[in-house]
Amino acid sequence: MYELRNVTKRYTRGKESIDALDGVDLTIADGDRLVIQGPTGGGKSTLLQMLGALDRPTAGEVVLDGTDLARLSETRLTKVRSENIGFVFQSFNLIPTLTAQENVETALVPLGVKPKERRERAAEALTSVGLGERLGHLPSEMSGGQQQRVAIARALVKQPKVLLADEPTGNLDESMRDEIMDVLERMWKELGLTFIMVTHDSAIAKKAPRLATIRKGRISVKENAGA
Repeated sequence: MYELRNVTKRYTRGKESIDALDGVDLTIADGDRLVIQGPTGGGKSTLLQMLGALDRPTAGEVVLDGTDLARLSETRLTKVRSENIGFVFQSFNLIPTLTAQENVETALVPLGVKPKERRERAAEALTSVGLGERLGHLPSEMSGGQQQRVAIARALVKQPKVLLADEPTGNLDESMRDEIMDVLERMWKELGLTFIMVTHDSAIAKKAPRLATIRKGRISVKENAGA
């Protein structure tokens, strides 16, 4: 479970200070699916960075399973990210010279998984997202939707507890968007993940069980009865 308590993130630009997050309180239970929306510059990506242990708050607590991430050393934060949190981004972030299978394997290297097991788990993860026949293909040999499936497999191969997605359908057309969302929602259900996603897409937001709206660093959350 996540507990954010009075989280503030302040950036200083010259003489000006900007609060990207301004006293945010938020609870996210294990297994939740939460979508975050808001205007550009409103604090969405900053909030996701806090949840992903990619940045520290200026003030407040970001607690994951009883541990305040803001108080951990960089070494322990890296361990938390490697073991517990999977990330999917808009730009895929695949290594162009590696095959789909090799890209997925990269998530297991920091965990000390042996090569044979890495190959097996990567193949299994790619099969689970419908790419079992594309293991040896480079990113340039795949469509945008297929590349995002590789990125999802890479995020999930380490069996994380949390999946964070930052505009994962932002570079895709409508049909590919729906395919990727079907994959993400299926993985959420099958694996019992806590799934948190930032999106500008209102069609996606309407289907989420919980919707958080963030504007000028302040957040409001509502249950989505239509989901």
